[in-house]
Amino acid sequence: MIKKLCTEIDEQYEELKRALKGNDLEKIKKWTLDMHALVHPAEISERQEKTLADYVLDYMLNGNQNVLVPRKNFDTDLHYDGTDTVPLVWQFWHTYRIEDLISNILMANREQIFNAEWQQRMGASIIDTGNALEYDEAAEFGKAINVGALREYMIKVGQNTREIIDSLTLEQINSMVPEEWVMRILEEGGVTTDFRSVWLLVFWGRLTLGGMILTPITCHHTMHLFACLDKVFGKQ
Repeated sequence: MIKKLCTEIDEQYEELKRALKGNDLEKIKKWTLDMHALVHPAEISERQEKTLADYVLDYMLNGNQNVLVPRKNFDTDLHYDGTDTVPLVWQFWHTYRIEDLISNILMANREQIFNAEWQQRMGASIIDTGNALEYDEAAEFGKAINVGALREYMIKVGQNTREIIDSLTLEQINSMVPEEWVMRILEEGGVTTDFRSVWLLVFWGRLTLGGMILTPITCHHTMHLFACLDKVFGKQ
């Protein structure tokens, strides 16, 4: 089962990459939304079958939010990190904070979903993506998080992203965003001035929206989900 889910994700990602090289907007949106559905909880896309994200999320919600997992399962360029070992809950916080920032600020130039109310509901000690946290900091962060509220935030972020994707034009998908949009993320606290955090602005700022679809919106989730599999499913 797990191998089938992982294979489906890998195959879908290759189809998405091929679609983004062309000019068929409907095909791009189809493969983007299909790939997005595979790496998010099924509720977000109204998918009938459970996704890989559902299995990892269920495991976390079953009292395992502070189980330690590798931060990721492969390197990316410009990979400056804090701790390499994180509580499982950090994975979901990190990926959905990034998706919120990217989809709303960089893809749509509007307000992010996260605000002071969401921070309080989730019990979060930080408002950024958590990239620069050291091990002790990540562990303390994980212990305080209300996972039920985090799940609600994840669902809202994912559903919102799908609406944004569906509204994109081909011109937008092939375009880069203004520097001031990128800097909004720093101004609003989405990243910190620590070099292990602020480098993200350089990485995101050089992407087209199509590049953002490939990385923060889809493949980034895959990277962090795959890092949890040995703990959730055992070594298979």
